[in-house]
Amino acid sequence: MSQMMHIDNIPSTPGKFKMEKSPYNRLRMHFSLAKLTFWSFVFLGLIFVFFYRSPASSSPVSSDLSRRSLRTSSYGGPAWEMRIKASAKVRSRNGISVLVTGAAGFVGTHVSVALKRRGDGVLGLDNFNDYYDPSLKRARQALLERTGVCVVEGDINDTTLLKKLFDIVPFTHVMHLAAQAGVRYAMENPGSYVHSNIAGLVNVLEICKSVNPQPAIVWASSSSVYGLNTKVPFSEKDRTDQPASLYAATKKAGEEIAHTYNHIYGLSLTGLRFFTVYGPWGRPDMAYFFFTRDILKGKSIPIFEAANHGTVARDFTYIDDIVKGCLAALDTAEKSTGSGGKKKGAAQLRVFNLGNTSPVPVSDLVSILERLLKVKAKRLVMKLPRNGDVPFTHANISSAHKELGYKPTTDLQTGLKKFVRWYLNYYGNGKKSAQ
Repeated sequence: MSQMMHIDNIPSTPGKFKMEKSPYNRLRMHFSLAKLTFWSFVFLGLIFVFFYRSPASSSPVSSDLSRRSLRTSSYGGPAWEMRIKASAKVRSRNGISVLVTGAAGFVGTHVSVALKRRGDGVLGLDNFNDYYDPSLKRARQALLERTGVCVVEGDINDTTLLKKLFDIVPFTHVMHLAAQAGVRYAMENPGSYVHSNIAGLVNVLEICKSVNPQPAIVWASSSSVYGLNTKVPFSEKDRTDQPASLYAATKKAGEEIAHTYNHIYGLSLTGLRFFTVYGPWGRPDMAYFFFTRDILKGKSIPIFEAANHGTVARDFTYIDDIVKGCLAALDTAEKSTGSGGKKKGAAQLRVFNLGNTSPVPVSDLVSILERLLKVKAKRLVMKLPRNGDVPFTHANISSAHKELGYKPTTDLQTGLKKFVRWYLNYYGNGKKSAQ
């Protein structure tokens, strides 16, 4: 404190403060400078030893808020580039070359396989984060590799990697499915949703608007954007400014961001609002999935009910129907109109509901699973918590039917039968842990 007062008492105006010019003061000043120089070298030496010679700290680095690592596993080199070119090579006459982000995810895996099997060039990108069991994602990756789809391990926020991929392959289309999923997890880790669903989307669009030629982009929005709407079925023309969760808000923000990049840069953009997708290789955080796991383990499962004992229902949509909608969106996407980041004309901007049009009460879902598993569920009826879940979803798909030829054909009974068959095969009748 006294030192601070001494410094503050030195006049700031030049010429008002005179230092004595005695030989003693000069000698003392030279001695002080020598001492300061000596200790400066000692300090720098200690810094050098600490940072360059000492072993790396063993304390664990705190995980990124997003559970997404911006570090990408090693990439580059002739062999790596050859694998990418081979995976993205178009093998049909009118085929397209597609970069699929989130390729090791549930929808991403099925879409990538379908594209590859019809002769399109496909390259996957996924960061294999630990939001749910990464071993399931690795198993999907193995499935993709057997199909001939290479999955690059990396993050959509890694600008250098994305530029590198576009340098190797001039993709005609991007199927952007990478996102932080889940409604309830947003209350635990909100940063992950901003990182992936907003920052990640912007980074992908930034790359796409800068490359030449610009690709057409189809991306995953969500039925959750309808939020607290009470009008059913949900139509693309309905208001979407009442999100019930942060997840929904980031998806709504994504739709506004898409509009902006379409307007300014001429990017062709199609948003798909998925309605409760289910099926083989699905996500363990989805109700049908963990209901199956817990029923087999004899655990109680929560059956939520809305206010005044109302029914909670979902428009469950089987994965094969969703894949058909995704491929139709890619096939009908018009070319982007920009070049080198500059718009040269109006570009296509669309949004479609992809649902099943048949909402099913969650209690009925449990009854179907009981019959398929031949096990009685221990039901625990609970009030719907205020965690972002909405009481019901119901899709109006007339626009998708008209523009994409979208027509779902799988009812819940049939779809769940296929899921249960896969589940029992993959997890071994519940003996293998499903996290």
